[in-house]
Amino acid sequence: MKKFIVMAALSIATLTIASAKSYSINLVSPAKVGTIQLKPGQYKVKVNGSNAVFTDEKTSKSYTTPVKVENGETKYDDTRVQSSKDGDTDKIDEIDLGGSKTKLGF
Repeated sequence: MKKFIVMAALSIATLTIASAKSYSINLVSPAKVGTIQLKPGQYKVKVNGSNAVFTDEKTSKSYTTPVKVENGETKYDDTRVQSSKDGDTDKIDEIDLGGSKTKLGF
């Protein structure tokens, strides 16, 4: 019985770690994501509850904005950023997370 409880605890811990996975994106121009403005550069994106956290890989500064997490129909092969133009700034509408069925809506 103790072995079963330990295995269950390890399984839950593994799921928690897997859900905290971060994804890399590269912005070549300024972009608005939800309520934040990001400068061009390389960012790590991580979902934390109902928020997306963007961490600048160069400065390690983090930016947080609300996100709508949805499951797509098929697994995404790679991480893709879908955006539209809003004046001179790109507005990120969605990020499809590579290796998962998860998409982030802003």
